[in-house]
Amino acid sequence: MAGFISSLFSNEQSIVDLAKQQIKEAYKADPRPWVVGYSGGKDSTVVVQLVFEALLELDATELHKKIYVISSDTLIETPLIINSINTTLTRIQDAAIKAGLPIETHKVKPEPKNSFWVNLIGRGYPTPNQTFRWCTDRLKIEPANSFIMNKVSTFGEVIMVLGVREDESVSRGNSIREHSVEGQRFMRHSTLPNAYVYAPIRSFSLDDVWNYLLNYPSPWGDDNYELHRLYQDSSSGECPLVIDKNIKESAGSCGNSRFGCWVCTVVTEDKALTGFIKSGHDWMKPLLDFRNWITTIRDDRTRRMKYRMNGQIYFRDVRIVEQDGVQYVAIPKKSGRAAAKIPFADYAVVEKHELQKYLQEHNIDLSEPKDQMLLIKYEEETLDGERIEKYAQLGLGPYTMDTRQEILQKLLQVQRDIIHPEDPNYELISIEEMKEIRRVWLKQGEWTDTVPSIYEYVYGKSNQIDWEKDDRPLLTDEQTSQLEILCQEFNVDIKVMRKLINIEKDFAGYKFRRGLNEEIGKVLRQDYLHL
Repeated sequence: MAGFISSLFSNEQSIVDLAKQQIKEAYKADPRPWVVGYSGGKDSTVVVQLVFEALLELDATELHKKIYVISSDTLIETPLIINSINTTLTRIQDAAIKAGLPIETHKVKPEPKNSFWVNLIGRGYPTPNQTFRWCTDRLKIEPANSFIMNKVSTFGEVIMVLGVREDESVSRGNSIREHSVEGQRFMRHSTLPNAYVYAPIRSFSLDDVWNYLLNYPSPWGDDNYELHRLYQDSSSGECPLVIDKNIKESAGSCGNSRFGCWVCTVVTEDKALTGFIKSGHDWMKPLLDFRNWITTIRDDRTRRMKYRMNGQIYFRDVRIVEQDGVQYVAIPKKSGRAAAKIPFADYAVVEKHELQKYLQEHNIDLSEPKDQMLLIKYEEETLDGERIEKYAQLGLGPYTMDTRQEILQKLLQVQRDIIHPEDPNYELISIEEMKEIRRVWLKQGEWTDTVPSIYEYVYGKSNQIDWEKDDRPLLTDEQTSQLEILCQEFNVDIKVMRKLINIEKDFAGYKFRRGLNEEIGKVLRQDYLHL
């Protein structure tokens, strides 16, 4: 490696000098502040280091505007990486102050109500996959964009400085070129108004990146050889700071990355955690086991409600196939897996227009933790007027409440038992997130108030949390039991009744209760009530 670097060094030095010269010219060109994205990986490290060195070479009178170095903490970052990022941000800030540079470091993160665990455990979102990758927007794009727009409102316009390179991938190169204008150094941001993108290493190759990092020491004292060793542990790459949906799509999944989330379920195998464990960090194995477990339960029909969060019912078509004289239901699988085949005789077949009657007669609750083994039969007219018979299953919605409670309990057990060698206070889920989960569950009608009891079960009574009194259930267990009996007697959905009572609580005490009717209407218009 050293010989390879030496053979390229003279050529790379001119590339580095050219990059720094262009950075200095871009910095001095206008008063718009810069927001530099730092993810802890190789490309973003190159950018921050080049910017730092370029400013060191400017005269003090030319340092006329702020540079904000921001890093995204999704709250589920790979443990070793987030520790490294925290250390580096502190070092950059200290070195900038010492050198008199107008650089500030910031860490952006989602609010507790938008965190991964509040969405997964609180609201019941299924774990992200390639077709439903809800995590990136909530955990990365929105926090970063909020910081950027705050600067836009203060300064009018900002420049985003990113470590994107054209040769990183075909899609990334195409995206950069698509948003570039010949002869202009700044690209207009694809979604944020009054924000522009500057990519100072867009023409760097992978060799350029490593040659620079291993030949130019970090000005704030980091060890770039240690960064290189992290990449050598596996063939995985960098999870970039994502600041818009175009970059999100071209970036792909971070699950194969050294710098992604430890709980990433978008990929089949988490190479990041596996690589760290193989490198000697055995203490992370419980994280990998937990991640693998929540991946396996995602498409388990017994763990998912059969309507969406807004109460919407939808259907997923299935094929009926015959093998050795026996009919089977072929259920399509994602990620290229073979379709599951279940005997047709195992299902109850219901005409689509008879579905509501069937559910009522058999007292079926579509939020229950079970697979009702229903096939919905209907007819569809083809373009030539022919009517064909089709079959479908009820589509899957959020995790059932039982599954959400199980996930929380297992997560807390892993948190209780895991021993982080560098952080004795390491936590997987914060108290603020648990309190938000509790609020979500209570609002959805889960009046048994199980979050405190699950926490007490895992940690014992000696580790108490000050749970807010205002978030406790409205009714006692006895009152709730009486309400359930009345609802059953008058054929009223207990979940609907709980939500209506919660809405009344939220609006109680207001002289003008604007929006009350709208909220009540949302509850009463849910599809599963009007099949």
